[in-house]
Amino acid sequence: MRDKALVLVSGGLDSTTCLGLAVKEHGKENITALSIYYGQKHDKEINSAKSVTEYYGVEWLQMDLSKMFEFSNCSLLSHSDIDIPKESYAEQLEKTHSKPVSTYVPFRNGLFLSTAASIALSKDCSLIYYGAHSDDAAGSAYPDCSEEFNNAINQAIYLGSGKQLKIEAPFVMKSKADIVKLGLELNVPYELTWSCYEGADKPCGTCGTCIDRMAAFEKNGIKDPLFDL
Repeated sequence: MRDKALVLVSGGLDSTTCLGLAVKEHGKENITALSIYYGQKHDKEINSAKSVTEYYGVEWLQMDLSKMFEFSNCSLLSHSDIDIPKESYAEQLEKTHSKPVSTYVPFRNGLFLSTAASIALSKDCSLIYYGAHSDDAAGSAYPDCSEEFNNAINQAIYLGSGKQLKIEAPFVMKSKADIVKLGLELNVPYELTWSCYEGADKPCGTCGTCIDRMAAFEKNGIKDPLFDL
């Protein structure tokens, strides 16, 4: 009998690969996908989350946590007056002196994982999957994607759930290129995903996540399917 798992699904490349892996390991009947609206500037990711969960045939839950971030001026948020940077994370970190970049949503993964834990326990799940990876953690751009953070919150959730619930972060020591390599082996529908911080018809190609995503596909010898549409 396979474990039930809750997967945090944003609609992006990393979380969709995570979903594909969880479905392979546990079967779609044992998967619950959770997508969270946090006040972002566009709904492209949420629409993509709907598409990928329909593709995999898994239960899809949605939650609105935007109220939690109403005091933040993170550039991803709809009420922010800061423009989304059009440069690589490395270039951004030079300007922030290795502090989190402007697209870091304050303690987002901590909040999302805590929320997921409550729902997972209620749904009789024993595992939570999320797609944090080493490229996002590099240089403290997104500190809540680091191995150290993952180990700490995994322990907290394990103990706080009465040792019923664990976190699976299969990519926390892997690069985005590694994720794409695995996703291609799993036939992940990357054409349904959305990573760009902008909400136009096509990805901008110049924000930090677009740059990383395109490079990950190039390292695997193929072009990002979103730029072929």
